[in-house]
Amino acid sequence: MIDRDYCIAMAHYNAWQNTQLTDSLDGVGDAVLRQDRGAFFGSILGTLNHVLWGDTLWMSRFDGGAKPQGGIPESHALHPTFASWSADRFRLDRRITHWAERLNTIDLKGDLTWFSGALGRDMTKKKELCVLHMFNHQTHHRGQIHAMMTAAGLSAPVSDLAFMPEP
Repeated sequence: MIDRDYCIAMAHYNAWQNTQLTDSLDGVGDAVLRQDRGAFFGSILGTLNHVLWGDTLWMSRFDGGAKPQGGIPESHALHPTFASWSADRFRLDRRITHWAERLNTIDLKGDLTWFSGALGRDMTKKKELCVLHMFNHQTHHRGQIHAMMTAAGLSAPVSDLAFMPEP
């Protein structure tokens, strides 16, 4: 399904996208970032927080590191400010990239078992599918952020994978 090279490419894509979002949103007023725009997680900052929360949760399952506090309902409030979000996002993107670069394709084989707070039960899925989900989840919600930025009159960054600069 996927291999080490896929994970490395997607880790670099994730970091590139988040760097562009950070640069694009730096200096945007707090009211603009917090305004409820009718998205599932409300605002630009709420959605940024949710993606960070989800990435942290999945990485805790993949690398055994720290997991985020709270569940999905609280995920939109992970960081109260854009500055604290961007610092944590930078650290997590380095964690994801480091994890991907240390992988062997064999590390992606087999099952992953975890307790799902969303479903209230243990889950077991193929590791490859779980990794694919993490990267797909990021892309899905960044698309929502892109739409909210556009609706707010902000310039949204290029998101086309084909235009990603070489790492």
